Amino acid sequence: MEKVTTYAPARAASWSPAARLAVGIGLATAFAGATAISAHIRIPLRFTPVPLTLQTLVVLVAGGLLGARLGALSQLEYILLGLLGLPVFTTGTILGPTGGYIIGFVFAAAIIGCCAERGSLPWLIGGAVAASLAILTCGTVWLWLFVGKSLGAAFAAGLAPFLAGDALKAGAAVAAIRLGRPPISRLLEPRDD
Repeated sequence: MEKVTTYAPARAASWSPAARLAVGIGLATAFAGATAISAHIRIPLRFTPVPLTLQTLVVLVAGGLLGARLGALSQLEYILLGLLGLPVFTTGTILGPTGGYIIGFVFAAAIIGCCAERGSLPWLIGGAVAASLAILTCGTVWLWLFVGKSLGAAFAAGLAPFLAGDALKAGAAVAAIRLGRPPISRLLEPRDD
């Protein structure tokens, strides 16, 4: 009988630091692309200039899986793609009504990434809530200061309509992170065997 050789996937400990960095940047770039795609899966709302999208979910998963630095990098890459003129923003420009949310993506990915790195479920849940609120707060402040809405109107158009949906997305993100973090961590973090 012929002997069959099987190969196990390489562990991060056997990779050079440059290879781990390349994998990390590649994953961040993939999440930047996923954020761009999710911007175009949208439901317009008649009472607000801000549509419903899946971006919050993607941002939370990016930060939770990649950690604070790479998660934030993925969202900075997303912003850079838009600033370079690619059609990645929901409303076409970062200067539109969704600009504050887009800026909030960077903070949100870093927040949930920090909490996910702690490794416990309470930290992860708290991070998902805090990250979602960071996005909503940045978006609401943007609507107030740069779009010219009153504070009450900005709250009514930019925060209140999205609380329930973002709570559901935060729950889905926590579940996805709990499933996906172990294999991603094995790719990104060196292990001493």
